[in-house]
Amino acid sequence: QTVLQGIILLPLRAICIIFILLLAWLVASIATFCQPGRGFLPLEGWRRRMIQTALSGLTRTAYFIMGFQVKVKGKVASLSEAPIFVAAPHSSFFDAIICALTGMPSIVSRAENLSTPVFGTILSSLQPVAVSRQDPDSRKNTVAEITRRALSRGQWPQVI
Repeated sequence: QTVLQGIILLPLRAICIIFILLLAWLVASIATFCQPGRGFLPLEGWRRRMIQTALSGLTRTAYFIMGFQVKVKGKVASLSEAPIFVAAPHSSFFDAIICALTGMPSIVSRAENLSTPVFGTILSSLQPVAVSRQDPDSRKNTVAEITRRALSRGQWPQVI
């Protein structure tokens, strides 16, 4: 009976996750369409609220469909309390859970990830700090950008 449930549930879950992923891509595309100052100015107003609520909800729903139920113990630090939020080891797809639970903060990511189909658009909507492995000054530029965003007095979202 367990095998039969798996045969039925696996394709159903896969279809639901693909649908959620495409819906997230659509939300990210709408929120960043004709964005002024793309990448240099923070998202504001309805664009930022759309990313925070819709993408956060879709991400949580996708993880729920995959069978993960995450409960937060304690209180998530606000932007004023912690402009920089550190998550470690920062190496798996579970990082998206942290993003969803903290209101879709900006992230630090490889520049190559921004050109990935579908995921690149979603990632770009989070206004990441892009790290280029080919640029010898990338480490210094990344630290400077994180510092600039952290000292922006709430204009930029938290950086994870």
